[in-house]
Amino acid sequence: MDPELPVVRLCVEGMQAEAEGDGEAALGLFQRAWDIAADDYEACIAAHYLARHQTLPDETLRWNQECLTRADRVGDERVQGFYPSLYVNMGLAYRQLGQPELAHVYFRRAAERAGDAPGGQYGDWSRFAIAEGLRGTASAPSEQVGTGSETGEGALPWALDAVVDGRVRGLLARWCARADLKALGRGPHAAAYGPAHGACGALAAGGGTGRAGQRARGGGAALMSRGAGVGERGNG
Repeated sequence: MDPELPVVRLCVEGMQAEAEGDGEAALGLFQRAWDIAADDYEACIAAHYLARHQTLPDETLRWNQECLTRADRVGDERVQGFYPSLYVNMGLAYRQLGQPELAHVYFRRAAERAGDAPGGQYGDWSRFAIAEGLRGTASAPSEQVGTGSETGEGALPWALDAVVDGRVRGLLARWCARADLKALGRGPHAAAYGPAHGACGALAAGGGTGRAGQRARGGGAALMSRGAGVGERGNG
């Protein structure tokens, strides 16, 4: 991601305003980024940040869907690493709207794209969010929903993705062994995933990651990492 793009610069300024506690200024900067977006790629970035600042769950969903739609239109390697987060955000938005069956569909899609998540802590947390989302919606009715961004195009398998589940269990085991989950639980993701030690306890009991806390505005996982030049922050 080019940090010199005007849209990216505005989003960086918006995140700085967030860090300073000025949500109104942040929203204004993200809206300006959306207004000047020159193509679907730039619109995808701006829509992600606008989704973070919606106060109504249906508006959060609308902007997350806009972000996903724009990424689909781009359709190249620039957005490949976005998809795990994009699908997680959609899942979180549907959970906040009380639609766990649709949420589960999007967590499944996120699991299928987990290999596209970047490395490092950002990628680890993306996979953690996917596993939590799958378990948190596992009891949802098994309605058949399409594999594309819109519903109705083919069917997804409904068994929990064993490969992704195994990787996340291994990841959690390493975190618990090094006490990293406690450290990460005090970071910016804590509000999204709940007490870190609870995840370790659930893992030890064979129950996976446990149930996460809901974010105040239902935003979801961050789209970009620090390495992309924008910064990592959960959509909360």
